[in-house]
Amino acid sequence: MELEIFGHGGDLVTASVRYGVAAGEWTDFSANINPLGPPPGLLDALREALPGIVRYPDPGHRGLVKQLAEHLQVEEEMLVIGNGAAENMALALLGLTPEKVGVVEPCFSEYRTLSEQFGAQVQLVFGTEARAFKAAPEVVEDLIRETDLAFIGQPNNPNGVQYSLDELRRFAAAGERYGTYVVVDEAFIDFIPEPKRRTLLPELRDYPHLILIRSMTKFYAIPGLRLGYAITHPETAQRMRDKQVTWSVNSLALLAGEYCLRADASYEQATIELVKRQRDLLMGELTRLGCQTWPGEANFLLVRLPEPWTAETMQTALGRRGVLVRSCAMYPGLTERDIRLAVKDEPACSKLLRELEAIMRG
Repeated sequence: MELEIFGHGGDLVTASVRYGVAAGEWTDFSANINPLGPPPGLLDALREALPGIVRYPDPGHRGLVKQLAEHLQVEEEMLVIGNGAAENMALALLGLTPEKVGVVEPCFSEYRTLSEQFGAQVQLVFGTEARAFKAAPEVVEDLIRETDLAFIGQPNNPNGVQYSLDELRRFAAAGERYGTYVVVDEAFIDFIPEPKRRTLLPELRDYPHLILIRSMTKFYAIPGLRLGYAITHPETAQRMRDKQVTWSVNSLALLAGEYCLRADASYEQATIELVKRQRDLLMGELTRLGCQTWPGEANFLLVRLPEPWTAETMQTALGRRGVLVRSCAMYPGLTERDIRLAVKDEPACSKLLRELEAIMRG
């Protein structure tokens, strides 16, 4: 029976009931959150702001919008602040009312779930193992031609792989040619060193049908607050905002967003360096244990377990030892032996590898 009854990792409540481990005792590799935790000083700032919860948050998110526009070098009218990246995906679907939505599997399950919830027909294409589970460019281009809105992960979850800039330009141009909205989910792009990030943000004005969606919850380790944003053509942004529930983004989340954008650059650099170092270590040790990994660039790895292990049996064995991993057996296009591992700090990764080896050698 799947542990991910809500379709996502990080469900410590369900895991605690199933495996008898207290919620505070987990080493959680199932949720892809910055292992350094929030920027220094953020928790103190939130404590100081607590008396302000007696007042409504700004429904226009104006302070964060202004700061984010300066940070990204875009017009304020191009921004939509949301209750996590997932709300921005929902607002795109609600505001643009596509009848047919394209999804490149394997991918974040909310693309498909939200589309079906809002009544769209979902058309799937699949990435190939030979391309590290990216779909061939011509396949994605055909999907864009045949749908009203298409989701693309960049880097994609759960494989962590990016499309090239030329491929992204090809997809965005297809969106303009066919009148299809292309939604590029960049929720994990901040974990990639800036010179290696492949994004059309500097070219966004050339593609009115392009929507970029980013998360602040993962890189800044504030998933409990929920904060994300979309960047797109002003008219599209307005159509999305017109469907947003008033006050969907709370005042503490807005404060956290502004604080995180002012975080010292050393926090970002330390995060990127730690993630790369621990990701490389994990890949090497997992290969030694007989696992297959793919060349992900974000803060997680797609891993195929050696036979006879399945995602379910390994998840159960590790769960009983207080280590939580994400089964990918339910991802279309993957297998029952596939799991996803977040990249965490050295003590956590050492514990994971130690428990993995004990289970597999035992």
